[in-house]
Amino acid sequence: MATKFTTQVNRSIVAAMIVVSLITLGLFALTGFNRLVQQTQESALRIAQTVAQTPGVRAGAEAESERQPPSTDAELVAGTLDDYAREVEDRTGALFVVITDDTGRRLAHPSPDEIGDPVSTSPDAALRGEETVSWERGTLGVSARAKVPVYGLDRPGTVVGEVSVGLPPTEVWSTVLADAVPVVLSTTLALGVGGLLARFITRRLRERTLGLQPEELLELVHDQQAVLQGVDDGVVGLSADDVVTVCNDRAAALLGLDDPVGRRVEEAIGHAGVLARIEGARSTATAAAVATAAVDGPAVAPDAPPAPPLVVDGRLVYVDVHDVRRDGRLLGRVVIVRDVTAVEDLSRRLTAVGTLAGALREQRHEFANRIHVVTGLVRAGDTAEALDYLDRIGEHGPVRFPVANAGLVREPYLQAFLGAKALEAERQGVTLRVGPDADVSGSLLHPEDVTTVLGNLVDNGIAAAVASERAPRWVEVEALRHGDELHLSVMDSGDGAAGDPLTPEALPARVPGPGERPGEAGAAGPAHGHGIGLRLSAEVARRHGGELRLAMGRTERHGAVFVARLEQQFEQEDGR
Repeated sequence: MATKFTTQVNRSIVAAMIVVSLITLGLFALTGFNRLVQQTQESALRIAQTVAQTPGVRAGAEAESERQPPSTDAELVAGTLDDYAREVEDRTGALFVVITDDTGRRLAHPSPDEIGDPVSTSPDAALRGEETVSWERGTLGVSARAKVPVYGLDRPGTVVGEVSVGLPPTEVWSTVLADAVPVVLSTTLALGVGGLLARFITRRLRERTLGLQPEELLELVHDQQAVLQGVDDGVVGLSADDVVTVCNDRAAALLGLDDPVGRRVEEAIGHAGVLARIEGARSTATAAAVATAAVDGPAVAPDAPPAPPLVVDGRLVYVDVHDVRRDGRLLGRVVIVRDVTAVEDLSRRLTAVGTLAGALREQRHEFANRIHVVTGLVRAGDTAEALDYLDRIGEHGPVRFPVANAGLVREPYLQAFLGAKALEAERQGVTLRVGPDADVSGSLLHPEDVTTVLGNLVDNGIAAAVASERAPRWVEVEALRHGDELHLSVMDSGDGAAGDPLTPEALPARVPGPGERPGEAGAAGPAHGHGIGLRLSAEVARRHGGELRLAMGRTERHGAVFVARLEQQFEQEDGR
């Protein structure tokens, strides 16, 4: 089983501190050793200088240098120089005190057998009048030694011998060890504190990563990116302090965001409606937390009605905000943005098709009844009555819809659709009529698109007429065929539209709730309803090479006038 990352971090921190402590201790020991060696060498030098300046030593070395033949070894051993040297060793703790003549022959030495022999290390520097210190190995072992010249008593400027003093290394090591004890203790204390800090850091790391290991975090990031970029909905992640932490490409496209990650939500998102939803979710979460703290047990918030859609950059979107919690702690929020423009477009198309289908069924049924009436009159010989009956049908259309001048629109789909819309308008106290200049014949190639555009314009006109205090309430439709083009115009008796209702600034402030129709519950405004119908209609018109625009805002006699043009809606006929 692999070791957890936090454990590895803990061990790595402790190991690093141990290594650093050992390096520090080693450097201290090396520095202390060099310093103590230097001090010991200086002590040996001072002792050697003192011995070399002693009158007895100067006189003895000078006498021995001038004596011919030299004294025997036994005479040197019994001499006063060796006794003095041993006395100095006892007083100073030196490893050795050696005195030589001007040839390097030992006159005093701790080992009597060595007296009279040449020294083991070169005396040349001292015999040239130089004082030297070193850390060397001789016949008595390693020592810090100093060599100084001995000048004659009668001949002060002449070197008559040398004094070599060595101090044992045990003093150096004992001093180093003694000085290292507090360093070792402080290092041990530092390691203990470091271990505690490592445990604290490990615990803090677990808290910040929610107990997840780096491998799990890496997999989580990969999965997160795959999910975020793979879904059709927009996703925006917010931290607990409302900073954008995650934003997929879909959300950036729907909300028009530019590099939002790392910025506060108020700076990243400019749409007031979306910010209001986020603020509303924050207030709801705060109220729920207060209610939970005020009662025993969890507080259950009542089901809130679904939030209405918003219009963002010409698209109809639902914005949902959800809290993200772990172990009762708020980690942040997730904003889900769903584009329902296509669904709304399809819904409007299906509504138009359903209306058209119902109207056609009713027209078929009514047409069959009227054929029976005409057939009966003709068979009964009442030709004049039959002709009069057909004239009345021509004025109001093949079906008795409440549409004036319906006979001017001879295209069956449009005729049936206008009839069905007239019935809906009549139920709301609005009269739907066809303008006197209307002229449409033939058969539509794309009736569902035409009825989508016309249905949105008529619905908006009905809503405007209902919301207005003008009387009577009416909506007038002009339809004209020109070659393969279809020109539509819808005028109402409402209060009109100020400016261009196809711009975001002219959209209504309120969206109808579930079950409401455009124009109900105070859904006023130039676009009426969701504020997306005109945009969808304009998109349909553009797909057919045409356009949808506001021809007139309002006059004293009528309200807004919208015109639409759709190309390639009819088959070309000879002569047209």
